[in-house]
Amino acid sequence: MQFTVFDTEATGFNIATTDRLIEIAAVQVHGLEVQEHGKFQTYVNPNRQISREITKLTKISDNLVENAPTSLEAIEAFFNHVNQLETVCLVGHYVSFDMLVLKHELRRNKLGFKKQQAIDTLDLIGFIAPSYDMRDLHNYARAFNSRMYERHTAMGDSLTTAYLFIELLQLFKQRGYQTWGELLQETDSQIRTSLF
Repeated sequence: MQFTVFDTEATGFNIATTDRLIEIAAVQVHGLEVQEHGKFQTYVNPNRQISREITKLTKISDNLVENAPTSLEAIEAFFNHVNQLETVCLVGHYVSFDMLVLKHELRRNKLGFKKQQAIDTLDLIGFIAPSYDMRDLHNYARAFNSRMYERHTAMGDSLTTAYLFIELLQLFKQRGYQTWGELLQETDSQIRTSLF
């Protein structure tokens, strides 16, 4: 099965009001392998200034996004990429935030957001190891002995999440679960649907 593991970066957390999308990246997971050829990454012009704090955190500056695509162009390119690869599901770490970023950017462009099938690694962790409650992606990557990439970049976080997802899928299989339906059922029982 083909999964698209993705991440976004934004100018802050007030996505419904003042903050804007500044980067989207994604990698593909096929079976239990990250596909190096299936990467997607684009910066996004937020049409507003990026704060020093966000530039320090993400290394994304005003100069870097000045000639970047608009949010609508970037989101369309992202979903075209997803559709071409026949992805069955989007995956992210705290994916509800990333989906919310896309939803509000589309809303600003007077477009609706078609609900997407999504799995949150936090929900999968909640099923496999409910005692863990760290939230931070790198802490989970360490806890599950998976690879880590540069933090607070959309590509780095996508890669870290992809390898974490693979470790979690292997643990899921070790518990006797085999099907796509079981994966959806066990992550859906805890999914944060109120944001959609």
